[in-house]
Amino acid sequence: MPVQIPDDSDFTSFKEQCLSLDGWESRYSRGGVTVWCLQEESRTLQKLKMRMVCKGVTAETLYDVVHDTSYRRKWDTNMIDTYDIGRLTVNTDVGYYSWKCPPPLKNRDFVTMRSWLPLGSDYLIINSSVKHPQHPPRKDLVRAVSVLTGYFIQSNGANCCTLYYLTQVDPRGSLPKWVVNRVSQFVAPKAMRKIYKASLKYPEWKRKHNPSLKPWLYPEQNTLPCVTAAELSVQRADSLENIDESSVGEDRAAVSDDDET
Repeated sequence: MPVQIPDDSDFTSFKEQCLSLDGWESRYSRGGVTVWCLQEESRTLQKLKMRMVCKGVTAETLYDVVHDTSYRRKWDTNMIDTYDIGRLTVNTDVGYYSWKCPPPLKNRDFVTMRSWLPLGSDYLIINSSVKHPQHPPRKDLVRAVSVLTGYFIQSNGANCCTLYYLTQVDPRGSLPKWVVNRVSQFVAPKAMRKIYKASLKYPEWKRKHNPSLKPWLYPEQNTLPCVTAAELSVQRADSLENIDESSVGEDRAAVSDDDET
């Protein structure tokens, strides 16, 4: 299936999902982070939504942090690798991201098409999985599928913003129930706090690392090779290898509980 580059209606729909509470069940609320779950028709495709008020951080700074792949290497300890593949338009690109799963689960990766849109003092970033001919699934990683994932950053004034993160991902593999529960009750809130802490440190870091380089704001700085929509296709989960990890017990997994503050 050919890809469709998101338009204004897609961004509007995403924003409405972030702000709506209809049909969402609260799963976690602690330390300023709230997590909701929306159960879809397929029980494997859990849709999660998170909200966190970020004091001392502007919406512009948080937007930069989410975009800046160089800075992500400094703070995202779950990441194995990330890089930009190419650009489709001034506000749409294709990228790669791989991350660590707790052993003995296999590590996962994505190839996604990402689009972004500033709306006054607010910002939206959304992505979904695509196939790229030069970046097929790897034997050492499980190719996961993002049905829809993104951020909505809402400005709350001069030095405060609210971060919404919404994700619906098929991780592939018959994951044990404890993994799904742990994502909503521990992993996701921890990831939100990491982004917040990284945002507090970003202005100082950026001043020392190409402070004027922000291609997500200034398209003329973008040096990525051009990619056409015709080169891509929608990544469907049923076309990927599925593995059975349902028997992995929580006592066998190397899961860290080191950062709940």
